[in-house]
Amino acid sequence: MKDRLLRLTRHKLVHDALALYGVQLCRKALPLIVIPYLTAVLHPAGWGLVAFMQSLAEFLVLAIEFGFSFSGTREIARNQDNPHKCGEVMTGVLSAQAVLAFACTICAAIVASMIPILRAHPLLVAAGLCYAVFQGFAPLWFFQGLERMKLCAGLEISGKVAGCICIFIFIHSPDDAWKVLGFQALAPAITSLLGLALAFRAIPCVRPRFHLLRSAIAEGWPMFLLRGGESMYSVGNSFILGLFVSPAFVGYFAGADKITRAAFGLMIPIRDVLFPRMSNLAARSFEKAQRLARSGMVLMVAGGIALGTVQWIFAPTIVRILMGPDFAPAVAVLRIESAYPVLVAFACSVGMQWLVPLGYDRLVLRVTLTAGILNIVLATFLAPRLAHVGMAWGVIATEAFVATSFLVMVSKIRPLWGKRTGSRGSHAPTCETPQIGTVSAASFPADDSPRVHVRGLN
Repeated sequence: MKDRLLRLTRHKLVHDALALYGVQLCRKALPLIVIPYLTAVLHPAGWGLVAFMQSLAEFLVLAIEFGFSFSGTREIARNQDNPHKCGEVMTGVLSAQAVLAFACTICAAIVASMIPILRAHPLLVAAGLCYAVFQGFAPLWFFQGLERMKLCAGLEISGKVAGCICIFIFIHSPDDAWKVLGFQALAPAITSLLGLALAFRAIPCVRPRFHLLRSAIAEGWPMFLLRGGESMYSVGNSFILGLFVSPAFVGYFAGADKITRAAFGLMIPIRDVLFPRMSNLAARSFEKAQRLARSGMVLMVAGGIALGTVQWIFAPTIVRILMGPDFAPAVAVLRIESAYPVLVAFACSVGMQWLVPLGYDRLVLRVTLTAGILNIVLATFLAPRLAHVGMAWGVIATEAFVATSFLVMVSKIRPLWGKRTGSRGSHAPTCETPQIGTVSAASFPADDSPRVHVRGLN
């Protein structure tokens, strides 16, 4: 037993998971430290204003990132032993992101001029745009593809801590609301600039060419649609709610929603560390991939149940400690969203950890886009009538639809339990009709561990 534990502590997946847990703790735990201070200083209306702009900024992040966090990670994972190919992937992604960032800047200016609450706060819009551009360019996906997350994790942790300290030092009144997003942009700025410098020390710098940009867009497009659909029922909810109700109600919902998502962030490193490994194993050994996916599902769902239970029981205490007495209406949102960790754990386990690595991008995309439309319909109906509470019920109904759809889909085409029987259904990837993200077994080495021969990272 002792030897087995020692081998486990030395396993590369464990080290990568610990690095990602460090990132997630900074992404999720630090905001929980900052929220009590910001809610007290900014008050519900000011906090709701920040949440509204931050939600719009997250839409811009998704547009600039364009799904490369999955498509780029998968391509790097498949070409770990080919530095030149990794260089081409990186150049193509950065070229596409530069074009997208320019387009997003123009779109943000147009949108801000059309919405009165943003037109009255130009500094807030500028800070949100800076955050979106730097976060969109963050190259964590590259190091995830190489399954070497320590370098980029260290950079992001340093930036997050620095941004958190600046918020306590420089934010003193509702007039400083724009500075919140400005300091939040500090972490992705450090990660993007230094991370890209480290990446190009490890891979050759390939001259930008149009076909590389086009290839990156083609690979990222399905993942962009997937992430875009997710954003319609995740990061965009505060923005949607703000179109119907006052900033104070947005503040109630956004505070509880951020706490819920921050808590579930403890599960995200499991997904992120398993995704490149699953992408590597999927085309070589179905049985090994299946075993790894089962273990990931057990961990995710067990963690989701534990988080949801704690959130339901201690919702009043959590709101009182983290947000203050002025945010008492957020307790109802927190209790409704206690089902969120369980539902998303199922969805992640069978969607991003199983179906996408196996190449069923189109099926996952179909469910995600449908869920996004469902969320908008529910929000349009519930938000004007029930405000923050209605938005919370819309979130849970949408997540339940996603989790149920994925579970039904997996049971029909690629069961996680039981022996592999031939692919059923017309959507299963085959050699004759390749799907997006499907590769042949010949693309990978025969041994179990990926061969990483990238200059400068070994």
